[in-house]
Amino acid sequence: MKRILIAVVSLLAVNNTFAQQVLPVPDGHPLGYNPAITTGVSFLTITPDARSGALGDMGVATSADAFSQFYNPAKYVFAEKQQGFALSYTPYMSKIASDISLMGVSYYNRMNERSAVGASLRYFTLGEINLTNNQGEFQGIEKPNEFSVDVSYTLKLGDNFGLAVAGRYISSNLKLRGDGEASANTFAVDVAGFYESDRMQMGDSEGRLRAGFNFQNMGPKISYTGDDQRASNIPTTLRLGLGYDFILDNYNTVSVYGETTKLLVPSNIQPTFVDANGNGQLDADEQSSVNNGLQEYRDIGWFSGMFKSFGDAPGGFSEEMREFTWSLGAEYWYQNSFAFRLGYFNEAEDKGARKFATLGAGFKYNIVNIDVSYLFATGKTQNPLENTLRFSLTFNFGRDYFKN
Repeated sequence: MKRILIAVVSLLAVNNTFAQQVLPVPDGHPLGYNPAITTGVSFLTITPDARSGALGDMGVATSADAFSQFYNPAKYVFAEKQQGFALSYTPYMSKIASDISLMGVSYYNRMNERSAVGASLRYFTLGEINLTNNQGEFQGIEKPNEFSVDVSYTLKLGDNFGLAVAGRYISSNLKLRGDGEASANTFAVDVAGFYESDRMQMGDSEGRLRAGFNFQNMGPKISYTGDDQRASNIPTTLRLGLGYDFILDNYNTVSVYGETTKLLVPSNIQPTFVDANGNGQLDADEQSSVNNGLQEYRDIGWFSGMFKSFGDAPGGFSEEMREFTWSLGAEYWYQNSFAFRLGYFNEAEDKGARKFATLGAGFKYNIVNIDVSYLFATGKTQNPLENTLRFSLTFNFGRDYFKN
């Protein structure tokens, strides 16, 4: 199999805190400040299914489907079918290797009018890595991987609002032979809510409003060494979204969506140091101030860090707002059988610079849904999913639940 050591190193890098180096300094920031927020187990932020992938990587306020477990399990009590089972496959970094991929499996059961349960598995594999020594001699094969498994329970608190709680187990096995690190494990909790209105008259047509939120991946830091001082935050995320269906007639429906997300992780406010000699380098006599800043950051607990993340950006309110990503999407359904989708995702230049447009289509026949999506990078940063087709397959069965 193709060697993908570069990809592994890149993914391992996000599990570390900050390298002891001086980075370019934006105006108004302390020397050494890295404005992009990094976390461990970043595979949890990759959109696993094609429908959401075609809508600009959003899903917190879209209509309910079997993949809702990954974005907002509170949607399950508004599903039109009693049960759903879904599979997805996403090639990742396909320009580097053919065996890096993300696979998702999800299931829900709407037990009655007011409650539902759901479960999902997300598996990220880096394929096979051929290890060699300095002389090029074969030393064996490693198969790094990460996965998460979760369950959820949703309760309808009124005719139009549902609340859900999900528990998640996360495992990361990215170690390479002889690197002195072990597999890392942690857990997380989601708290999500979803609102879906009854049909509303809008002139000659009807409409439906949706809104959703999710406090996602709230849980302890993850460590590969057992040393809490080297642990990394997991990608705790706030998702907020709105959606509206324009029900034009019995055959045509156009839905528009908007979503914003924010990592609830402390800003990278360190390492900082006083550049006493003005050479722009981290010298030996300046190391102590860097160590102090790094220690201060590592001492921030995951729970207190969630609240701290709303007001700790060194650039003040304007930089805090740049930590929010946003996405827009539109979906057209004809006879509830064929769908066409468009989306756009935007992230600030100094916070990751992800900018891309998406498109996709869906086909529904009897109990089966087939969805595909495609991504185009529109910014300077190359996207690992650029020019990649994503596929999803969904089976919906059981009794029908009709909406007002």
